[in-house]
Amino acid sequence: MDDDLEIGRFAALARQRRGERKPETFAFLGFIHYCGVTRDGRFIVKHKTEGKRLTRKLKALREGTWRHMHMALATQHKWLAAVLRGHYGYYGRPHNYPALNGFYQQTRRIWFRCLRRRSQKSRRMSWLEFEILTSRFALPVPRITRTWAQARR
Repeated sequence: MDDDLEIGRFAALARQRRGERKPETFAFLGFIHYCGVTRDGRFIVKHKTEGKRLTRKLKALREGTWRHMHMALATQHKWLAAVLRGHYGYYGRPHNYPALNGFYQQTRRIWFRCLRRRSQKSRRMSWLEFEILTSRFALPVPRITRTWAQARR
């Protein structure tokens, strides 16, 4: 097998004729780029967040949350909201919503666990109490920030 990366409109068809698997993927700028088709059957290169980058970002988020643990809730919320908006701004591309939603859910889980470690009294905080808290300090929900036209660039 040669070292050329086979990706493009006819890659899947050519590989299928040779009895090979789906076209290869490649990682670039924090995204995994892979071949896909639109709803009407046209070829498209899709993007999803690279797993290593996501893991590294969650680890840094966890450490930052622990550094902010004893600050006021408003300060913690402001910092977490800024982190989420930045993440959505960079990774908010079409077809990447599942990864954005996963990051959002993990962020909520990290914040919940951190709040439960603030004191012995807060260890009893339930998810219901956390939901009440986040209704007041709502985190930005995942959203696609790049349009199709912007994604083509």
